[in-house]
Amino acid sequence: MYDVAVIGYGPVGMVTAALLGRAGHDVIVLERYPTLYNLPRAAIFDDETMRTFDRLGISEALLPTLHVQRTYEWRNGAGELLIEHDFAAVGGQGWAEWYMMYQPYLEDALDGLVRGLGNVEIRMDSKVTGLHGTAHGVDIQVEGDDSVVHARYVVACDGGNSFTRSWLGIGQEDYGFSEPWMVCDFRLTGEADIPKARQVCDPKQPVSIISLGPEHHRFSFMLDSAESFPVEREPDRVWARVADHVDRNRAHLVRVATYTFRSLVAEHWRAGRILLAGDAAHQMPPFLGQGMCSGIRDAQNIAFKLDAVLRGADDALLDTYQSEREPHVRAIIAKGIELGRVQTMRDPVAAAERDARLIAQREANGRPEKMRFPGLGPGLHDASPQAGHLMPQGRVESHGAEGLFDAVLDRGFVLLVDGREGASLDPATAELAARLGVAVHHLTDRRLTTEGFTDVGGVYGRWFDEHDRAAVLWRPDFYILGTTDALSGVPALLSTLAKAVGPVQAPATVGEGIRP
Repeated sequence: MYDVAVIGYGPVGMVTAALLGRAGHDVIVLERYPTLYNLPRAAIFDDETMRTFDRLGISEALLPTLHVQRTYEWRNGAGELLIEHDFAAVGGQGWAEWYMMYQPYLEDALDGLVRGLGNVEIRMDSKVTGLHGTAHGVDIQVEGDDSVVHARYVVACDGGNSFTRSWLGIGQEDYGFSEPWMVCDFRLTGEADIPKARQVCDPKQPVSIISLGPEHHRFSFMLDSAESFPVEREPDRVWARVADHVDRNRAHLVRVATYTFRSLVAEHWRAGRILLAGDAAHQMPPFLGQGMCSGIRDAQNIAFKLDAVLRGADDALLDTYQSEREPHVRAIIAKGIELGRVQTMRDPVAAAERDARLIAQREANGRPEKMRFPGLGPGLHDASPQAGHLMPQGRVESHGAEGLFDAVLDRGFVLLVDGREGASLDPATAELAARLGVAVHHLTDRRLTTEGFTDVGGVYGRWFDEHDRAAVLWRPDFYILGTTDALSGVPALLSTLAKAVGPVQAPATVGEGIRP
């Protein structure tokens, strides 16, 4: 019996398999198609997602294939600037806030990582046709296979048309936002003067233009109806649409596809030992570039909790997955719909009123807008200040090695104590942290612990000063479990963790092989 079966081998399924495989669990991946999709769908990811890719060890390989975008502009049909969003070159998670990518390159990197794990088995061309719960797991039927795959848990990352969700009879809440678009992807073979990230808010023809990394670009056109796609997809018509930006002799048309942007949330993300993740659990319009990012947040949330459950924690811990992630997802969907409706106005009078309002707002603000996302809903965190929000990541130095915190220090549960005035944990509390597998570090002036870690950029010192906290405990998915304004509160933080994970077994050694 496998520990976990992952259904679907897109980016969310790949990250889920990689995280659980690297935690030492025996994983099987079941993918209905015989090969990787090898065409772009998602185009953007953020610094939180890059922090996950760095945790998996593929960030450096990805960087040459990415474009870091600093602004995202909305212009009207006359070319006037309506909205400008600003993105930092180094964001709160220690990476650029906005990366543009060509998805096949990402999938190649993730696929190579997963295939290098001896305890993860990948079965392509394996269409799941049924799932049946047992006393100890789930029996999975695969088309054309007389045998049954047995797994203790299942994570279904099988997309917006999820077989798993349908099989389980889980309904979806529809936000009522549905638009047909034609997506045209190009590989550039010469110089081209193309906007890197622009929404054209023209009532005659709403358009989205975005970079897909150094070599590729995407133009998306809103359609009057899905029925017009067979005509509009003709290559000559596509080239005519992009002629102002792309020379036909300096680019190849990679693909033309139609998508109906939808906004849907599954009613339940868990059915016993089966969990839904990514588009199987939620779909959102692309105006914030958060679709794939949201799925990878799901993977991170599921992976560390499922890891704990597989090592002895109470199965009820998995109930905090949807309670934490759903409010976050719904807030992003609502914001995406709001922006989408602004961008795609087709009434010229309403669009002119919108233009005047947004231009006045921009001139009054004087600075580009920043996108802010909410914290988690209720779950594995307390009610202290900053709990449920992302912990920032800064650069540190240890014995001559300098880098981001995750790379130099720790990537699991971390307790950071503000010890700049000499405060430190008492031995009993330090022992409790060690029993729970929590890494403990003390911030002492500009140094982390007495072993010589330096808070190079001052990120952690500034965080303590801003929030007036004495200690902070964060989780493997980078979200804060709790904070305290006095070291006497640290045992309570650790108790919150202990109640959730309980007594656990040590993780297995990665690469011990697969147990069929």
